[in-house]
Amino acid sequence: MSLSFCGNDLKNSYSVEKGVLNNGCFVDALNLVPHVFLLFITFPILFIGWGSQSSKVQIHHNTWLHFPGHNMRWILTFMLLFVHVCEIAEGIVSNTEMKSNHLHLFLPAFMGFIAATTSVVYYHNIETANFPKLLLALFIYWVLAFITKIIKLWKFAEEGVGVEHLRFCITALLVVLYGLLMAVEINVIRVRKYVFFTTPQRVKPPEDLQDLGVRFLQPFVNLLSKATYWWMNPLIIGAHKRPIELKKIGKLPIAMRSLTNYLRLKDAYEEQRQHAEDLDRTPSIWRSMYRAFGRPILLSSTFRYMADLLGFAGPLCIFGIVKHLDNKTEEVKMNKTEDLHFGVYFMSSMELLQNTYVLAVLLFLALVLQRTFLQASYYVTIETGINLRGALLAMIYNKILRLSTSNMSMGEMTLGQINNLVAIETNQLMWFLFLCPNLWAMPVQIIMGVILLHYLLGYSALIGASVIVLLAPFQYLIATKLADTQKSTLDYSTDRLKKTTEILKGIKLLKLYAWENIFCDSVLETRGKELTSLRTFAFYTSMSIFMNAAIPIAAVLATFVTHAYFSEFRLRPAEAFASLALFHILVTPLFLLSTVVRFAVKAVVSVQKLGEFLQSEEIGEDSWRNGDMSVSLDSCKKHTVTTKAINRKQRYKMDSYEQPMRRQLRPSETEDVAVKVSDGYFTWGTNTSTLSDINIRVPTGQLTMIVGQVGCGKSSLLLAMLGEMQTLSGKVYWSKVPDCEMLHDVYIREYGTDFSQEEQSKNRYSVAYATQKSWLLNATVEDNITFGSPFNKQRYKAVIDACSLQPDIDLLPFGDQTEIGERGINLSGGQRQRICVARALYQNTNIVFLDDPFSALDIHLSDHLMQEGILKFLQDDKRTVVLVTHKLQYLIHADWIIAMKDGSVLREGTLKDIQTHDVELYEHWKTLMNRQDQELEKDTEIESQTTLERKTLRRAFYSREAKTHIDDEDEEEQEEEDEEDSLSTTTSRRSKIPWKVCWRYLSSGGFLLVFVVVTSKLAKHSVMVAIDYWLAAWTSSNFNTMEHKPIINSDHQSYVPVFIILCAAGIVLCLITSLTVEFLGLTAASNLHHNLLNKIIHAPLRFFDITPLGQILNRFSADTNIIDQHIPSTLESLTRSTLLCLSAIGVVAFVTPASLIALVPLAVAFYFIQKYFRVASRDLQDLDDSTQLPLLCHFSETAEGLTTIRAFRHEARFKQRMLELTDTNNTAYLFLSAANRWLEVRTDYLGAVIVLTAAVAAIWMSFYGLQSGLVGLGLTYALTVTNYLNWVVRNLADLEVQMAAVKKVDSFLSTESENYEGSLDVSQVPEDWPQHGEIKIQDLCVRYDPMLKPVLKHVNAFINPGQKVGICGRTGSGKSSLSLAFFNMVDVFHGKIIIDGIDICKLPLQTLRSRLSIILQDPVLFSGSIRFNLDPERTCTDDRLWEALEIAQLKNMVRSLPGGLDAVVTEGGENFSVGQRQLFCLARAFVRKSSILIMDEATASIDMATENILQKVVMTAFADRTVVTIAHLVSSILEAEQVLVFSSGILVECDSAANLLAQEDSLFSVLVRTHK
Repeated sequence: MSLSFCGNDLKNSYSVEKGVLNNGCFVDALNLVPHVFLLFITFPILFIGWGSQSSKVQIHHNTWLHFPGHNMRWILTFMLLFVHVCEIAEGIVSNTEMKSNHLHLFLPAFMGFIAATTSVVYYHNIETANFPKLLLALFIYWVLAFITKIIKLWKFAEEGVGVEHLRFCITALLVVLYGLLMAVEINVIRVRKYVFFTTPQRVKPPEDLQDLGVRFLQPFVNLLSKATYWWMNPLIIGAHKRPIELKKIGKLPIAMRSLTNYLRLKDAYEEQRQHAEDLDRTPSIWRSMYRAFGRPILLSSTFRYMADLLGFAGPLCIFGIVKHLDNKTEEVKMNKTEDLHFGVYFMSSMELLQNTYVLAVLLFLALVLQRTFLQASYYVTIETGINLRGALLAMIYNKILRLSTSNMSMGEMTLGQINNLVAIETNQLMWFLFLCPNLWAMPVQIIMGVILLHYLLGYSALIGASVIVLLAPFQYLIATKLADTQKSTLDYSTDRLKKTTEILKGIKLLKLYAWENIFCDSVLETRGKELTSLRTFAFYTSMSIFMNAAIPIAAVLATFVTHAYFSEFRLRPAEAFASLALFHILVTPLFLLSTVVRFAVKAVVSVQKLGEFLQSEEIGEDSWRNGDMSVSLDSCKKHTVTTKAINRKQRYKMDSYEQPMRRQLRPSETEDVAVKVSDGYFTWGTNTSTLSDINIRVPTGQLTMIVGQVGCGKSSLLLAMLGEMQTLSGKVYWSKVPDCEMLHDVYIREYGTDFSQEEQSKNRYSVAYATQKSWLLNATVEDNITFGSPFNKQRYKAVIDACSLQPDIDLLPFGDQTEIGERGINLSGGQRQRICVARALYQNTNIVFLDDPFSALDIHLSDHLMQEGILKFLQDDKRTVVLVTHKLQYLIHADWIIAMKDGSVLREGTLKDIQTHDVELYEHWKTLMNRQDQELEKDTEIESQTTLERKTLRRAFYSREAKTHIDDEDEEEQEEEDEEDSLSTTTSRRSKIPWKVCWRYLSSGGFLLVFVVVTSKLAKHSVMVAIDYWLAAWTSSNFNTMEHKPIINSDHQSYVPVFIILCAAGIVLCLITSLTVEFLGLTAASNLHHNLLNKIIHAPLRFFDITPLGQILNRFSADTNIIDQHIPSTLESLTRSTLLCLSAIGVVAFVTPASLIALVPLAVAFYFIQKYFRVASRDLQDLDDSTQLPLLCHFSETAEGLTTIRAFRHEARFKQRMLELTDTNNTAYLFLSAANRWLEVRTDYLGAVIVLTAAVAAIWMSFYGLQSGLVGLGLTYALTVTNYLNWVVRNLADLEVQMAAVKKVDSFLSTESENYEGSLDVSQVPEDWPQHGEIKIQDLCVRYDPMLKPVLKHVNAFINPGQKVGICGRTGSGKSSLSLAFFNMVDVFHGKIIIDGIDICKLPLQTLRSRLSIILQDPVLFSGSIRFNLDPERTCTDDRLWEALEIAQLKNMVRSLPGGLDAVVTEGGENFSVGQRQLFCLARAFVRKSSILIMDEATASIDMATENILQKVVMTAFADRTVVTIAHLVSSILEAEQVLVFSSGILVECDSAANLLAQEDSLFSVLVRTHK
């Protein structure tokens, strides 16, 4: 057929006799004009524009300047494109009806399509360049196109072409669209005034985009980029080259920041609150959430409805295609001449839909649209969910800062509850929001699905649908059971972790006593219970998966069998496969419904908890701090008289001159008072007052001390003054800093720093407060001390010296830049307390409250702090200091003393006043002071507590340094390797799947199970395909027999039984696969944990020195949890979705081999998409995890340090920090969800292309005799690919992240164990060995690790049976290493230790360690009973245990406890004092009747009295045994019969103590003299 524009089958094609416009072909040609005009005008501009664009620097924000009507224009253009596609299709199909080709039927439409595409590209570029004048071209185009289409429509109407003709409808639609686009263009001219107006409007991009830090561009990009997440491309592809860091994802746009959302929610909540107060109800959080975030949810629901409705296009198009392929055999060309107008054929609307190729294209477009809407709906809900979470977190935080202290201390609101609110409840609400559009979208989807099924299959469809609906409650039941089981599993795992933590903390003791196996068994017992619970969990999970897979099979079975037996009509392929596709659609909402309902229930509970929390009591308004009280006026009058407002230096002279006189002054009413309490009655939330009748004054610029017994209300008094307690009656007055003094005093501070007015007013009411229980931030030491104040080097150094922190800071790995706090390095109590005091000293406040700052400090430090810090640093600065203390020897320094007793003030005045007026109290104090002085003498003898704290810190780092040293070497090697590699290999390493680790995991599960899983999975998917294939064969055979014959013949009877058998087999296999995968995971988890525990428990002690405890615990907590609960379900989901995709592609390839050609490029595209996504997803997941922890920590540390934050008045700074942390975490989460959308949109489009190729290929093949049943089969399977492609990638990405846990656990499984065997057999060792206790050390050399230097070198010594031996030396001389060598805990690489004739290195470790006794420096107790702590092996009688307790002087104390020997010991023995714990350790050593006892610095951490008991016991109870004492104080071994003195690992002196003392130049004498 020749090509001609107007066709050559009519004589008058080109004639214009009846008028130019009456020639249809001419009108079509006229329609071409606007399109050609646009292309001519825009192409040069576009090319010039693009050419120049590459040269100009790309400004970050230029792309996101939107002209008015931006989104409207995009939507209209998309609709225009769709209508053009329909016009082209109509033209081509009409053309096939003609005798010759009429190009004018579809060419103008085709040009229109190109012009519409060009218009939107052109518009985008103009918008980017912000050059609106060029939009004039588009305006002219819309006008021309509108006019030509109107002419065409008018001519159609004249000719009698009406609505029944498709071309008329299309033209009418085009007129409307061009008209609307013209209106949009006019609107831009109106707003931007760029054409006929003299002053065009200048426009700036949105505020966010002027800030280059904003990288989350979803709100600002154009509609196409929004829908396809095109703007994410650089980030996701860039991740392949270098990891995504926080810097790369930048800040959030203003509208998404927590502050913006918090204000929205707060306004809504306040409105609800006022409304509720009027009606006497509690304010509804639901309503406030709806007011604040309702609109986006409605938008998301709209998208969701559109997506769901478009989802039904799939089954309907399959129905249409298969049906028309069936009917085409009967189709006879009808006589179509009656529909000729203008000499061409006009088709009806229905006719177009009967063209199978048109249906295939429609199916493709419907899929693309459906997926785009669905992803848009997901994105909007997720963004709203994240916004809501940010708002809720800010709301909770604000409330925490206002919580009344009594709530916290009375336990009404525990830290745990607050942490739960933050970590769990807000997330529950966020997840509910993610899922909530499902709540109203699902019922519609289900109803629509059932209606369509009924239309296709009649009543038998209802039976299938009822199967699905009836089984849905079971799914809900299983879902709730799953949640319950998860709770109980959590309880067991918490218990197991607690036991594991105890073991790891006390590992040294367990190894020394050879008890590791006993404790290991106790952990395994708990693990057993946990595994039982996990088994139940696995069972319910597999049931849930089984239900999801089996329900559609059961529904299909019920439907088709019923239809075969009871319906009058034969089942045809079109109905069969359309209904099959519908069943697949129906299952998803029903499966999800149970999850959504569960989340809805949880959300209701969460809102309830939130409501209670937001309604809980708040601290009183602090109007009293505004200081407009009489006191301040008095003081101001006084100051105007004295000339105090002179510069700083002169003021100092005057002060020092006034000082002695001021000492004697009693503060009178007119005297300067900083704080005054009158008639104060204060309470902690109950109605009984804790503090009663308080009348006190705190004089300005002086040192006030508060003293009294423990529990008399000293700390409460400070808190009452700070407004933390509830006031029953009375007033607290705070004076203002007098204005006259402020002038210089506040502006020009200590070091001449000039502070602004704002700074001064903030500091005026801020109180520097150091609490009794020290509170640290998770920050560096420097940040903890400066606490938000500007850094001043001189001042900082002065504070550090005053608190003697320098030696401690020097020990830390990064000095004062080391992270401390919960997540950082653990400091001891004294170190923590000194940092808190340093914080109070450093702050520039007029008033300082110190609550018992000496409680955790030893005497030297207390004295230094008192002299340098309080008397010198604070008093020189003329700051008002209130000091609570028990150390009465400092009372002489006090300007003012407040003595308290039982919650009221006993006395107030100077020391002199009390001496004269209350002699009894003064005498009582004097006796107490004498007692404290004696303790002081004892203290100075002992190596101070601080030195010990520093020693433990040094040890912790010494052991780690070696480890890091080794690690550093490894890292250096690694880096060198990396540099050698080119960039491409590093990126390939990042995108590789860890197959090795996967294999390690599967092999832990056992090969038999792996084999069963693989075979059952393959069998199940084969059967699933067989079911559908059989259905295709059955329906096709039905169809081939005579149509609509009554069903009495035996035709279906041969097909139905096989169909039933296949379905039954499918259901059984579903059950088998879901169970085997879960149990494979469980077996693997059980084996990995068992091996890990065994390896760690039997690892050498050195391993625990170089591996941080947190790291080991992580393997047992987070990693084990992932292996237990997450990997099995991910693995199941991954294998299922992969096999579904493969079987679908297999079926498509089998039905239409031709479509394989198209699948190759798609496979390549898919490979790259998943490769880029997996790397980016992993990075974003890590960012999300790593930004979550600081946020949670910030909440808990705020709740712990509430009183401090409020006293300092730093609420605003902490709020700001919280908002920053929340935003950072939200940014990471938003990017992660945008990356998921990026992937899903791309895989969905790929799926749509697969459907299109399959459909086109099947239609084409059907002309060559392909059965319509197989076409239906191929299309139904192609449709499932779109659902599962993205799950393959996401599960793969998840599995990769989760496999890291297996890798970490596996890395610990390669740890070397200690050699427990020994060369001697247990039977060769005498039962009572060692009977005498004789020790021979021959040429002993010891090291901790073959990589390290020896710590003991060539030591020779002989210890007689029963001898008392002392070992001493300076720190690090190798004393403790010798004690470890006795137990074979270190590497003895030369020489030997012989005890009673046996070389200990040849003994099995269990035997050796169970026959010796040791008391360690740190007393270790385990949670359990006292009996368990003394004798975990349960081998001794009660009498023996009581005897041991009696020797240790504990018998009476234990008797008095409830339960006696079975009394509870809490974790770490916290319910006993340190001294008592040490005595328990002594009793433990005595229970084991060994002839050798080693005491390793056992008296280091106990008081004088306990030490005396210990020494006495050792002398009497152990009189006949060999006792080796490693002494930290030489004074404790002066009685020893033999003393070994070590220096740098060498034994330098060995003789009796008396002989060594006689030699003046001996090292021992030097040590005795220097008290070391």
